[in-house]
Amino acid sequence: MKTVTDQLGNSFTFKNSPQRIISLVPSLTELLYEMGLEDKIFGVTKFCVHPYHFKTTKISVGGTKQVHYEKIEALQPDIIICNKEENTPEMIEELRKICPNVFVTNIITIQDCLDVIEQLGVIFNKRTNANKIIDKIVFAHDDFQKFMHDREPQKVAYFIWANPYMVAGRDTFINTLLKLNKFENIYESREERYPEVIIQKMRIQGDPDIVFLPSEPFPFKDEHAFELGRYTHHAKAIFVDGEMFSWYGSRLVKAFDYFKRLHLRVDVEEIND
Repeated sequence: MKTVTDQLGNSFTFKNSPQRIISLVPSLTELLYEMGLEDKIFGVTKFCVHPYHFKTTKISVGGTKQVHYEKIEALQPDIIICNKEENTPEMIEELRKICPNVFVTNIITIQDCLDVIEQLGVIFNKRTNANKIIDKIVFAHDDFQKFMHDREPQKVAYFIWANPYMVAGRDTFINTLLKLNKFENIYESREERYPEVIIQKMRIQGDPDIVFLPSEPFPFKDEHAFELGRYTHHAKAIFVDGEMFSWYGSRLVKAFDYFKRLHLRVDVEEIND
C-alpha cells in the first residue's frame, strides 16, 4: 500500500501499481516512456509526439484542452495523468467521474519537475528508473550553471502566440528556464502567466535584446520576426525549439545541452551583427 499526494494536494492510495495509464500531458507521456512504462500506457493526446511511434501504437483521446470522454472510459484507465496548466478544471472534474485517480501536476520550477518524477516512480514502482532520470537532470543542471557563470544577462521576450500576440510571463516553467539562461523576461512583472501584449509598445515596456519565436504552440514564420523587429531598437529574432523551453520531465536531460548551443548561436549572431 502506498499513498502519494499530487501537486494540487490530492492524496491517492494504491494497493498495487496502476496498470492502465492515460496521459494527457505530452511531456509526461515522454517521461513515462523513458521510465519504462510503454506497455502500461493506453491513451495519449494528439500532441503526445514523443516517442514518435506512439502516434500509431497508442489510442489518441483528443487534445489537451478537449478530450473524447467516451474513448477514455472505454480504455478503463486506473490512473489519468494531467497538468493544471494544460488541462482545464472542468475536464479534470469530468475525468474523475470516469476514474477517481486523476493525478494532477503543477510544474513551475525544476524542483517541481524532480518531485513529479519521484512521485511517478513511487506510483508505478519504477523508483530506480526515476532516480536515474533525476540524477541525469541534476548533473546537467549543475553543469549548465557552471557554463552560465560568467555570461552577461540579456533582456528577452518569449512569444507563444500571434493574432493576438501573447508571451510567456511569470510563474511559468518557460520563465524558470529563461532565468536559468540569464534571459531577463521583460514581461515577468505582468500579473498574467501568458499575457496578451501590444507589440507597438515593446520599446517602452523593456526593449528586449532578443525576441524568441518557439516552434510551438504557434508556428511562427519569418514575417512574424520581421513585424516584431520593427518595434524594438536592435532585438534579434531567434527561432527556438519550443519543446526545450516548455517540456518538463526527461526532456530536461537534453534541454541543457540545447541551451549551450543556443548561447553559442546568440554569440555568433552578435559577432556578425
